[in-house]
Amino acid sequence: MPEIIPPASIIEDARPATNPRLLSNPEKDRLIERGFLGLYRWYVARSQETRNWNADKSFEWRKIRTDFNPEVTTILEGFFAVEQYAPDFTSSILNMVRRSHGRSHFTLRWGSEEERHADTWENAVLFSRGRTAKQLEEYKYLLRSSQWESPWDSALYNLIYTVFQERATQLNYLNLRKVAMGKSEKPHLQGNEDPVLAHVCQMIAVDEAAHYNFFLECARLMLYYYPEETLEAIRDVIVHFTMPAYNLVPDWDKFFEAVYKGGIYGPRDFQRDVVQVVFKNLGIASRKALEEGIRRTRLVPTEAGVIRGTAIWDSFDYGLVEGDVRRLYGRVQEYEKGIGFDTVDPIEFHKNPLWPDETNTENTPLESEKAGD
Repeated sequence: MPEIIPPASIIEDARPATNPRLLSNPEKDRLIERGFLGLYRWYVARSQETRNWNADKSFEWRKIRTDFNPEVTTILEGFFAVEQYAPDFTSSILNMVRRSHGRSHFTLRWGSEEERHADTWENAVLFSRGRTAKQLEEYKYLLRSSQWESPWDSALYNLIYTVFQERATQLNYLNLRKVAMGKSEKPHLQGNEDPVLAHVCQMIAVDEAAHYNFFLECARLMLYYYPEETLEAIRDVIVHFTMPAYNLVPDWDKFFEAVYKGGIYGPRDFQRDVVQVVFKNLGIASRKALEEGIRRTRLVPTEAGVIRGTAIWDSFDYGLVEGDVRRLYGRVQEYEKGIGFDTVDPIEFHKNPLWPDETNTENTPLESEKAGD
């Protein structure tokens, strides 16, 4: 992701000599930034229309059960503990993307939605009598005595990390919802049915799905205009991936044991329901193909003098990615036309000339549309 995105007028004045059939990095950065901004505008409008709920008033807290077994209580406390670092998650990323209008303003919106998750899980622990108000106050003080810092100092790597992390978090909440609905396959978690907790898990999981789709669309933009760098970031992130705050929560081992033994989340879930899902959404064939493509990639000139990467195109479905990016622009164009932005600041899709010419993007369904917004 570009660190600095100057206005188009500055780009034109400072543009270096570039093959006219190529896009310079500043041009690509400008296109990406405009895509981020349009996506942010669309996201805010949709979230206000469909997900405008409140941590205190949207749930019947007086009706949540107060006799969850210890494992469920541990899981609730763990979710609460991780979300206490929402201010750190937000500020750490915000400092990296502050010059990007779309990503910085979305980060503020994302942080506010993560904040209500923290308040919701606190209410769940408190009203279920998992901890007293005094115990929660002391626990929050302990948690916030440490500060979370991003494991990556790159905006691109943080973007890719968040794609995987949001999908993993959504999976955690959906699997806890199964417990609350009496659908757990684990004998020790059966008998913990509770409609209030099920409602909590559903509402937060929908938020996480929306976050995942936003970051996924941003990752597609980066993959389209910077394929080599983005694929390398994906490779590195999944190799070193850990859930946030694992090294800060005092009783993390107890929490992880509860979610693992309860079938909520574990290494197998990460590979099957996180990595494979993200790979499918980004058109990546497999982890092996990704590794091999990166290893063998090199840039070579064509007869027309255009520099193209070799081998990397075998590691992902570039036609699928281009089709999804085109549809993203189409969605933003439709939204902005309804407001009038098309008359003052129109957004246009520009094909990356480095991509193979045989891309077929006419009838490929948008993955995020199939998964829901």
